[in-house]
Amino acid sequence: MKSLFSSLLFKVFIAIVLGIVFGLYMPEWFNRIFATFNSFFGQFLGFAIPLIILGLIMPAISDLGKEAGKLLLLTAAIAYGSTLFSGFMTFFAASNIFPTLLESHVNSAREVAENTKELSPYFSIAIPPLLDVMSALVLAFMIGLGLSFQEKSTLKSAVKDFQTIIMQVIENVIVPLLPLFILGIFASMAYSGQVFEILSVFLNIIGVIFALHILLLLLQYFIAGTIVQRNPFRLLANMMPAYFTALGTQSSAATIPVTLVQAEKNGVPEKVAGFVIPLCATIHLAGSIMKITACAMALMILEGQPFDFTMFAGFIFMLGIAMVAAPGVPGGAIMAAIGILQAMLGFNEEMIGLMVALYIAMDSFGTACNVTGDGAIALVVNKISGKE
Repeated sequence: MKSLFSSLLFKVFIAIVLGIVFGLYMPEWFNRIFATFNSFFGQFLGFAIPLIILGLIMPAISDLGKEAGKLLLLTAAIAYGSTLFSGFMTFFAASNIFPTLLESHVNSAREVAENTKELSPYFSIAIPPLLDVMSALVLAFMIGLGLSFQEKSTLKSAVKDFQTIIMQVIENVIVPLLPLFILGIFASMAYSGQVFEILSVFLNIIGVIFALHILLLLLQYFIAGTIVQRNPFRLLANMMPAYFTALGTQSSAATIPVTLVQAEKNGVPEKVAGFVIPLCATIHLAGSIMKITACAMALMILEGQPFDFTMFAGFIFMLGIAMVAAPGVPGGAIMAAIGILQAMLGFNEEMIGLMVALYIAMDSFGTACNVTGDGAIALVVNKISGKE
């Protein structure tokens, strides 16, 4: 996972640079090649998203019925609560900061849009999905919950096999082709004259999200410190080796050994840490939901799309479930979010591509936030479960 994400980040950076160069300096016929690929890939992504939701969420929910029982449910509930807290905190912060911060970019984007030059594909192929996103979500929850009460089931085995297939599609098809998809998007924006506005927005968004990450960690450890009656700053300082390891690895799983050691230094017993930390590495994505919520709002502001608290409240609750259930594969968090972005916020293919680029650009900070927050959850679970 480490090598995949690190190489993916480099490839996305190269794709953005090449896309800008191609869009600015290459002729229209050349850029239409990438527009044609993006048209096909966008159709394929639309077809695959409901299947990704089924393949990732069904087995994740069905696993809740395993023998870990009370401790598993307690940890999952706290992780979900932490994820929701992050999402709503981000909404209120971003809804107050972004309209003013991005106002000049919105006006510039509108001026550019009036004189924009559009790239059309040479041809397009329609690939209609087998079912829509909301139907896939409901079906995934229904089957997953049903299987969680069954010890042995032929369907559960089939669901696991389907998960393996979906993971192979993500790892071997979608993720490797994402840089080319992003190249095409930036080539189109550069050709139409929008790219420098988008890059400026990227820098503003990244700065705000980084500040929110720091605030979130302080709040998480203030709450945990209050519950366990310990100095929150000392608890957070003890987790810094895990934070900086995650910055380098860009992988929660690869950071587990360091996170375990630091959680134990904070007084979490080895038995509790050995259960909570590996579980939270896959189900606790407070940093990820922060990135997705903030970026979604910023792009909606830039595109002039209206939004309100009710819209984002439903989005955050649904995204929180997807974050708990689906992130255990490379790109799993943003892959699970794409369908919800389309179904609940009305994102189009270009906005999805920008979301993916932003997510990958900030992946190391989001992973570090996720991992460090796992230490706070371990403290709380240990206290509540009574295993001092």
